[in-house]
Amino acid sequence: MDATTNPVFCTIIPPHVFDRLIEAEDPALARIARRTFVADAALRTERRLTTVLGAEPAAPPVGAGAAADQPRRTVYDAQHTTTLPGHKVRGEGEAPVQDATVNRAYAGLGATFELYLKAYQRHSIDGNGMPLDATVHFDHSYNNAFWNGTQMVFGDGDGQIFLDFTLPVDVIGHELTHGVTQHTANLTYFGQPGALNESMSDVFGSLVKQYSLDQDAHQADWLIGAGLLAPGVHGDALRSMRAPGTAYDDPVLGKDPQPATMDHYVTTGRDNGGVHINSGIPNHAFYLLADELGGKAWERAGQIWYDVLTGGHLGKQAMFKDFAKLTVAAAKARYGDGAEYQAVQKAWSQVGIPPA
Repeated sequence: MDATTNPVFCTIIPPHVFDRLIEAEDPALARIARRTFVADAALRTERRLTTVLGAEPAAPPVGAGAAADQPRRTVYDAQHTTTLPGHKVRGEGEAPVQDATVNRAYAGLGATFELYLKAYQRHSIDGNGMPLDATVHFDHSYNNAFWNGTQMVFGDGDGQIFLDFTLPVDVIGHELTHGVTQHTANLTYFGQPGALNESMSDVFGSLVKQYSLDQDAHQADWLIGAGLLAPGVHGDALRSMRAPGTAYDDPVLGKDPQPATMDHYVTTGRDNGGVHINSGIPNHAFYLLADELGGKAWERAGQIWYDVLTGGHLGKQAMFKDFAKLTVAAAKARYGDGAEYQAVQKAWSQVGIPPA
């Protein structure tokens, strides 16, 4: 990790969900939600202290100036403690183990590595062959998954609201993409820059899933976290890029609060200024672009977003309009003023952010 990065503690489940669960009539659910919320707060504080005091040195690059074309994965088992990374249970190239959670984590790390390498010629999270570490079975009934600046961590879920957090591969891709953002644009995790940070993770998390399933834009479900909600929960996923605000509507979880356009932008002091809520707006813009262009979304649409994320012109404090303008410029630079350029402009205009 270089001195310019400012890693943050990024979770897949946002605080507004725990606000609801803590008030659940079922005391067991409320207790689990409170425990997860408190654990997240402690981990977030630890992450900030590490940022101030300095993180442990990153692993050295692979080879002299050569990045690896193969991942270097290690999966650990916390054995229901909060000690990281835990006990090593599977390393790169080792055979599958009996624990399906371990194997899903290992496969998800590989799927994310493959998308970035094959689609964008990026060698791991930092672009220089960074090892990919993950810890499973974190804490008891822990209702979250997170990137802590150096590794992935997965809870098992409570079984009533959330299932095992290694089940959706896009959750893994989402969290690892926080690492990519950390090592590139390093978007500030607050307000619109923070919502862009979250949106980048949703975009590329969805692309990891689409790439692994070989789906085109019209075949994809554009859901984030499909398969994570337990049976009986009224919902399909955590978020919908096709239709923000429709992913769930449940008596316990409440209703998905994401807006699809700037007309319904949410002003709040919670969740770092609504980073998991207002991310629905740039999410929807990406979906509209990919749907308009058709084909494999990681190709033209994803390439434009990747060019902006990694191109060096996206400031840490970038607002939605700044990002929109850069995507239009990136589309023109790579593809000229044809279909891609026009589709990017149209997508942003449809969500209320005309990039002109």
